[in-house]
Amino acid sequence: MYNLIIASLISLMLISVANSQEVNLMKEQPPYTNALIHESSPYLQQHAHNPVLWLPWGEDAFTLARLQNKPVFLSIGYSTCHWCHVMENESFEDPAVAELLNRYFISIKVDREERPDIDAIYMRAAQLMNGSGGWPLNLLLTPDKKPFYASTYLPKQSRFGRLGLMELAERAGTMWQQDRENVEASADSIAAALKHSIKIITPAISSNGSTAKIDTALIDQAYLATAKHFDISHGGFGEKPKFPSAQRLLFLLRYASLKEKPEALAMVEKTLDAMQRGGIHDQLSGGFHRYSTDAAWLLPHFEKMLYDQAMLMMAYAEGWQATGNASFAYTARHIADYLLRDMRHTNGAFYAAEDADSEGEEGKFYLWNSVEINTLLGKRAAAFMQAYGVEKNGNFNDETKRKKNGENILHQSGTIDLERFAADRKRLMDARDQRIRPFLDDKILTDWNGLTIAALSITGRILNEPHYIEAASKSADFILKHLHKDGVLKHRWRKGQAAIHGQLEDYSSMVWGLTELYEASLEPRWLASALSLNKTMLQRFKGKDGGFYQVEENAELIARPMEVFDAALPSGNAVAMHNLLRLSRLTGDASLAKEAATLADHFAGTAQRAPSGVLHMLSAVLLAQSTGKEIVLAGDRNSDEAKKMLALIHNRYRPNTVVLWHDEDIEALAPFTRGQSSIDDTVTAYVCEHFQCNRPTTDLNELKQYLN
Repeated sequence: MYNLIIASLISLMLISVANSQEVNLMKEQPPYTNALIHESSPYLQQHAHNPVLWLPWGEDAFTLARLQNKPVFLSIGYSTCHWCHVMENESFEDPAVAELLNRYFISIKVDREERPDIDAIYMRAAQLMNGSGGWPLNLLLTPDKKPFYASTYLPKQSRFGRLGLMELAERAGTMWQQDRENVEASADSIAAALKHSIKIITPAISSNGSTAKIDTALIDQAYLATAKHFDISHGGFGEKPKFPSAQRLLFLLRYASLKEKPEALAMVEKTLDAMQRGGIHDQLSGGFHRYSTDAAWLLPHFEKMLYDQAMLMMAYAEGWQATGNASFAYTARHIADYLLRDMRHTNGAFYAAEDADSEGEEGKFYLWNSVEINTLLGKRAAAFMQAYGVEKNGNFNDETKRKKNGENILHQSGTIDLERFAADRKRLMDARDQRIRPFLDDKILTDWNGLTIAALSITGRILNEPHYIEAASKSADFILKHLHKDGVLKHRWRKGQAAIHGQLEDYSSMVWGLTELYEASLEPRWLASALSLNKTMLQRFKGKDGGFYQVEENAELIARPMEVFDAALPSGNAVAMHNLLRLSRLTGDASLAKEAATLADHFAGTAQRAPSGVLHMLSAVLLAQSTGKEIVLAGDRNSDEAKKMLALIHNRYRPNTVVLWHDEDIEALAPFTRGQSSIDDTVTAYVCEHFQCNRPTTDLNELKQYLN
């Protein structure tokens, strides 16, 4: 019976693989095909022809591990991860490595972008065991999902003190067979520590014994800790490698404005300027690469992530609004145009990422030598190469050979006239488009599209670019139509299929996007959708003691993660707090502000221990503690007077101002607007501040006085 159960499980998981191989026997088939062949994730499909018998995450895989008495080899990555590709090419495509993994383990592949919940749990486990983590993330688990070993990249063979995958497989497989009791005891201990590390203890107690609160002093402390790591020479924070960390810049913009700290604004301006000049910024087609390997932003890892584009677009648009630096407006548009041209599905939603590699080499698509540029630009080549830092021998050291190889990363070598070289950049971009492009991860993720909707709405509103707002609307329409079923969100859409239960970040990011889209378009339907999703988020993710869990309650995971620390993106809890405050002010619903205050109290102890790690939440608290303005406009929205009033409102950086347009639909969503109609059929502004309202005005100069 036991053998029959195992055979049945294997047959169920692999029969469709066999069928797919028999569909067309006349076509040449890859030598290996595993169960990932029918998965939708581009990352999982990249591994579908490995000799490793990969299985997707699911109870069937863990049942098989229990029945075969094998531990699980769990490998987590994503399609544009350079070192994930290296490990696949070096190990997972090697039959000798596959033989060991197949002998000793049940092997499971996970796309971290599809399953950020699984990634969050096991990344936390890796950090507990090793003090750090990254991708590819490789773990050994018991059949009940408890980790007992974790590592990032593993070479095929041991070298330079780093354990190799083949040796690990032999050691761990033998240990499991001969000393399983101790392995499981270790896994139990790690799982208990993992659950404890996720649990937030409330009420949080401060060092003097009182209940901890997030106050002005803590926000100042976070600012000083951030400023301490500022790179005066190159902008950014810390040493190499350098990440853009846009949420840090957004915090500093708000801090500079609301605390009147020009030093904070100077850090933002220096960083935005350095990044846009550097090789991390694609000087031809726009968009930013993932991070810089050097301190000066020259040599990036070349993958382009949708979420980076969204967050940096916000930072550059708001940076222009706060500083008046016209180059920031150019860069914000450059990012937006890149997304609309290269990263948008015909349905209006946005793809996840572009890879770093093409033709087996990282960055090949983006690099230039002087001969190519001379051939393309002729007499104009010398001036262009001087402006963009092109050298005959190359302008960077190859990471593997540690010397120049004749290739160049375009970057602005000084202050240049961008318009002067516009035609040259276009010619190079047209030529580059003839090259083999990096792989496009074409899945559509709800959370990243939510961020992009927010970014396009902000940029369209600030820069008066209606087509960006229209693009945001199309993405929002698609998400709400195809990834919003029976009142709940799905996380991923690809090739006509929506799947995976929505997580906290899907809701919080979409609420952010829809709220920004309302203020950019002033169409009530977007505010209504934001409020509806926010209500669902409160119902499904709120913990009984406060805070929002990343996932709904389920038995699939060994822990239920709750995160407040910012990473590559601001935490879902921090975004949710911003949304609650914003929606409270837009609608007059004080219960939403109360939810935001409860959220801040819940994480106060964590914030006190590491304030610079929760900057986006502190940014929300800063907004809550500062005086804001609520502006209701009434009258003909298409009139010249309306356009002038909106232009006046948006011409300066006002992070604590919300705007509504009065109509019957808005009265239903925001009852406090009832009676705030136009005076004498003229566009009228109602400006309230600190729980009191000025007299309504139809005069542009009087509105200016209210705003200032």
